[in-house]
Amino acid sequence: MQEARPAVEQQTLSRDFALTGNLDALTPGRDAIMHFVREHCAGEQQEVDIQLALQEALANAILHGCKNDAGKLVHCSVEISPSAIEFIVRDCGEGFDTASAADEAEDGTNLTQHGRGILLIRSLMDEVSYRRNGSELHMKKLRSSG
Repeated sequence: MQEARPAVEQQTLSRDFALTGNLDALTPGRDAIMHFVREHCAGEQQEVDIQLALQEALANAILHGCKNDAGKLVHCSVEISPSAIEFIVRDCGEGFDTASAADEAEDGTNLTQHGRGILLIRSLMDEVSYRRNGSELHMKKLRSSG
């Protein structure tokens, strides 16, 4: 007979977070999101990967989308399913050219002055995509990967 898995593993959990659009909100916002996510990570390395990617995503939204303006908001939605942890980070900015922002040479060298955070996010997460002209980032980390 198979042991029943805990209910948290069989259901999808979701939570929405809102941060003011300035750097003072970055660390407390990231920490609140990680508090929700941490126990669902497949291990310490996965937790570190998610925290770094989340830090970059929130920093980009605050600095580029909100222009470090506390009067604007960054929204982060998190969905935890049995197979993955997914994030949507949205800001009120106009977006950016997602194709050229992370241009890189064949050897992975970043050719732009900006976009290093995007490359880092792509290297740490299993799936990354942009919507709303780049002002909405979708990131997914598979729970079975380490």
